[in-house]
Amino acid sequence: MGFFDGYLKIIFSCVIVYLFIVVFIRLFGKKELAQLSVFDLVFILLISNAVQNAMVGTDSSLSGGIVAAGSLFILNAILKYLVYRFPSLGGFVEGHPLLLIYKGVMNSKNMAKARISENEIKEAVREHGVGDVKEVDLAILEVDGNISILTHDFKQKSVKKRKGRKRIMKTSNIF
Repeated sequence: MGFFDGYLKIIFSCVIVYLFIVVFIRLFGKKELAQLSVFDLVFILLISNAVQNAMVGTDSSLSGGIVAAGSLFILNAILKYLVYRFPSLGGFVEGHPLLLIYKGVMNSKNMAKARISENEIKEAVREHGVGDVKEVDLAILEVDGNISILTHDFKQKSVKKRKGRKRIMKTSNIF
């Protein structure tokens, strides 16, 4: 086994482990990305420890660690570029936003798909300063795991335009 063969094995292992983790995060839902519980944090720490040996094998040297980390950085940059360049790939890898509430009514089908409980939605609504689900026009589970909330307060959009020295205020409906 030559000098570079060991590093090629580390690079190959890092690529396989990275892709494995991406696929499984995608399969187990996006809500975990933005809202880490204690269980999720412990899980991530244990996963990182479990896959370390799969990536570097018996090579615990500084150079082996740098090759592994460098491989992960490069692979991550390549995948981010591909997702940017090919939006359909982004939809496949990251998923699509899910409508959770529309005009004050919860979408139970999408909630089940995202494995989000009614209590979790109510909590997200309160975190956005809204008192009741019925006041929500739109609640969307974004691809990063965050929940965006739009209420009737956001129906009017203000745009300031200058005309000479006078300011003219225009409003338009977003919906």
